[in-house]
Amino acid sequence: MNIRFFTTLFFFGTIFGIAQTKVSGYVFDEYKEPVAFANVIFKGSTQGTITNEDGRFYLESDDTWDAITVSFIGYETIDFPLEKKVTYNLEFTLKESASQLDQVLIVTGNQSKKNNPAIDILRKIWANKRKNGLRQFKQFEYDKYEKVEFDLNTIDSTLIKSKLFRGMEFVFEEVDTSRVTGKTYLPIFINEAVSKVYGDNVIKEEKEVLEGNKNSGFSNNQVIIDFVDDLYNDFDVYENYLKFFDKSFVSPLSKTGINTYNYVLSDSTFIDNKWCYNIIYYPRRKNELTFKGDFWVADTTYAIKEINLQASKSANINWVKEIYIEQEFEVLNDSLFLVKRDYMMSDFAFNKKEKSRGVYGKRTTLYDNYKFDIKKDKDFYDIEVYNYDKDVYDRDDAFWESNRLEALNKDEKGVYKMLDTLKTVKKFKRLYNLGSILASGYIEFNELPLDYGPIFSTFGFNEVEGLRLRAGGRTYFGRNDLWRLEGFLAYGFNDDKFKYGISGKWLLDKKRRLIISGGNRRDVEQIGASLTTSTDVLGRSLASSSVVGTGANDKLTNINLTSLGIEAEPWRNLVLRVGSNYRTLESASPTFSLDYNTPTGVESEVKQFESTVSVSYFPTRKMTGFGVERKEANDGFPRLFAQVSRGDKSIMNSDFDYTKVQFSYVQPWQIGGYGRLVSTVEAGKTFGEVPLGLLSVIPGNQTYFSIYNTFSQLDFYEFVSDTYASVHLEHNFNGRLFSRIPFLRKLNLREIISVRGVWGEVSDENRALNASGLIYKAPDERAYYEYSFGIGNIFKVFRIDFNFRGNYKDATLYPDARKFGITGSFGFYF
Repeated sequence: MNIRFFTTLFFFGTIFGIAQTKVSGYVFDEYKEPVAFANVIFKGSTQGTITNEDGRFYLESDDTWDAITVSFIGYETIDFPLEKKVTYNLEFTLKESASQLDQVLIVTGNQSKKNNPAIDILRKIWANKRKNGLRQFKQFEYDKYEKVEFDLNTIDSTLIKSKLFRGMEFVFEEVDTSRVTGKTYLPIFINEAVSKVYGDNVIKEEKEVLEGNKNSGFSNNQVIIDFVDDLYNDFDVYENYLKFFDKSFVSPLSKTGINTYNYVLSDSTFIDNKWCYNIIYYPRRKNELTFKGDFWVADTTYAIKEINLQASKSANINWVKEIYIEQEFEVLNDSLFLVKRDYMMSDFAFNKKEKSRGVYGKRTTLYDNYKFDIKKDKDFYDIEVYNYDKDVYDRDDAFWESNRLEALNKDEKGVYKMLDTLKTVKKFKRLYNLGSILASGYIEFNELPLDYGPIFSTFGFNEVEGLRLRAGGRTYFGRNDLWRLEGFLAYGFNDDKFKYGISGKWLLDKKRRLIISGGNRRDVEQIGASLTTSTDVLGRSLASSSVVGTGANDKLTNINLTSLGIEAEPWRNLVLRVGSNYRTLESASPTFSLDYNTPTGVESEVKQFESTVSVSYFPTRKMTGFGVERKEANDGFPRLFAQVSRGDKSIMNSDFDYTKVQFSYVQPWQIGGYGRLVSTVEAGKTFGEVPLGLLSVIPGNQTYFSIYNTFSQLDFYEFVSDTYASVHLEHNFNGRLFSRIPFLRKLNLREIISVRGVWGEVSDENRALNASGLIYKAPDERAYYEYSFGIGNIFKVFRIDFNFRGNYKDATLYPDARKFGITGSFGFYF
């Protein structure tokens, strides 16, 4: 999860009459027990809702209605007149129907799986399950309109009268009430997009062409748009699992739904001249990733006509108090149904208390003008790396009036004007600048195209430098800069030395993303913190600055690195890079040595020129921005990396000739409702004779932080190799197991298991080269492995791992082996 964006979202959320008819209230039975899932509709219409587990409802309409109808099977129906357009906190008591006492149905507890007409209908839905209607045609195209909005919710007099809003009271003129939750809200951001979507099922290609984009809010609002798009992925309710917030929810139409949900046949009626059944569903168990709600399904075809899904409040998900989804389908004939409208709303909040203030994130998507079997050339679907069109973001009002598939309501129109005014208020500008610092980690200087930071790297500590202070900065004209310079200056109080780094990059060709880069860094570093060599000249690992560790961290290296590279992205997400670097390596500690033997004696400094060729591939990755630096707009995609490095003694008086081949593959796997598995495979081999400073060090971890892709029970330099292969597996069950343990259920803890192993060896020639005093050990007899059991989501932000060393722990051969250890980490995760 993007913690900086998340922090900014809530920061701005704390600094900020549409419908014609609004009504809210509660429905009880004669014993004052709440009636869950009762139907509440405007009389004479199909506009309605159902009550929640507490019997509470909220209903609104853009039209004017003079009555509502409250009904439930087995109870007498109530028609209640509305004397005012806004009527809140009504209470209704349903009486059992005397003529239907033998048919009274109370929706509570677990429902029977046998002789249940709702489940009979569900089985027919499975039997008639069909692919999306678009897949029945060779080609398809349609118009798409998407509206993304963020609102501050739970607006009350305390907030309005607070000192924070003095001078900005005008923003509250746009306050309205949510039709889903019944809470007041204030729009603070809105984005509209109009697209044309084309697809070809024969060649399995799809392309979306953005024709217009209009937004209001913060200047860096594309980050918000990408954040919402990533969270609100397109989904198919007929699938067994629906992914939201990087988690898999069990679909109410899943074939495993019988074991997960209770189903109740509630009603039946004509919708668009088709006889439909209404089925209510709700979870069998608490704390699981499930929904509650209802759906309408057409008879004979058993295609879904309408469905709404609301995440259970007990679902094991953080920072989200409500998730509400609506989908409407247009059933054209017996074999064709198409999505007409898709609406999703999430209530982001720090806790799930009813009165807690939060931020609504809403996305509405409408589809229209479907056309089929219009063939286009294959070249049409070729994905361009660069497709930014400035005119798309500058459409006039006439364009939007003719292309909106749903008109803006009053508060949505008002947010454009309100935010334009708000940006002129000095107090808001100060608050906005503070939020920008939290989001980017940089302090902006408005007078200069220069940012100071990242502020999170200001302090560091290690045993060589002692306390380390760092000051850095970057050029910044805008998020789509074609070139960027970065640099830092650091000072260690223990070694009394200054360190520095400077790098630059320049985007020469937008279309193929041709970039040249270079830089120089003189620093103290824990080399060997990862198996795959990084090409980032300013990079520095956490191991280099760990404040507290499991043992002495004195195996640090003075590094002087100069790098130059050129990269291109000829096809989207395929990055080719050619580079070269020259480095000198020398021990930074008197208790650690990089010495190696030479024909004339022993040398302590390594001087080496190295050229590299690498290929990186990121299938399904989405990026935001078009400048020299971009940001990832999604996660969960594979990462493949391959690199060949060549050391050459004949260049710049270097010390060694060698060739190093490396490969890594990272793959996240969503295992249905059983959580998420992340697997990493790495392999590499060095051909030629090299000293300790150029070997592949198996990455240990002497910090108390859980660092993925390292070995928690290994010390730095405990194993070294010139040939290696490693595997890391980490599976997060997302609380599926703990949710079945009554006394743990309410804690929303999450169980994590990890297994990691590595095999490696060192050649006799490289052993003979060693003069460092370090005895080379490699896991060559059998693979070294370790495993861990973790508990995540402690207080929503903390994770603790219990790590066990699996082998290589004989006290005679490995007297300092750490057989058991505890590590932890902090993070904001859904």
